[in-house]
Amino acid sequence: MKVGVLALQGAFREHEKLLAACGVEPVQIRKPQHLDQISALVIPGGESTTIGKLMNEFKLFEPVVKLGREGLPVFGTCAGLILLARDIAGSEQPRIGLMDICVERNAFGRQVDSFEASLDIPVIGRQPFRAVFIRAPYILETSSGVEVLARFQEKIVFARQGRLLAAAFHPELTGDLRVHQYFLEKCIQAS
Repeated sequence: MKVGVLALQGAFREHEKLLAACGVEPVQIRKPQHLDQISALVIPGGESTTIGKLMNEFKLFEPVVKLGREGLPVFGTCAGLILLARDIAGSEQPRIGLMDICVERNAFGRQVDSFEASLDIPVIGRQPFRAVFIRAPYILETSSGVEVLARFQEKIVFARQGRLLAAAFHPELTGDLRVHQYFLEKCIQAS
């Protein structure tokens, strides 16, 4: 199976390494024609407005939105979560808008306020997941179709809506495969 990783900006190489370790073939997505060969897409962390601008510049925005609406499984981490959200508090920035959530950008502070925390994520197992938060967003609101998978300090930081998965943290920076395996097993195979 081939899983695309949006490779315009951000931590895409780290996602590629974890996907390969999970036994799938990662494909860098930089042009619309690269989307033809994939079974799912990962939108990495980075800077959401920059990624959005680059998606427009490389003519990827509309094809990704179209494929997402047609059922392509999509996993967004940090900036990817922001781009997946239908609503972004106080922002009109371009977004893919596939997931019925409202997010708050940079909700835990600036770069210097970055931190790691152990999260209880029952869907991936009993052992806590060591999550890396870098200028992280969180989910303010969800619709009834969104399943909350984890919280940090009562804030929603991990959620799923059918074939869509969103994490406020960076699972690709930990070496722990469980979040990526969950995406492969529950979001891709279920579609």
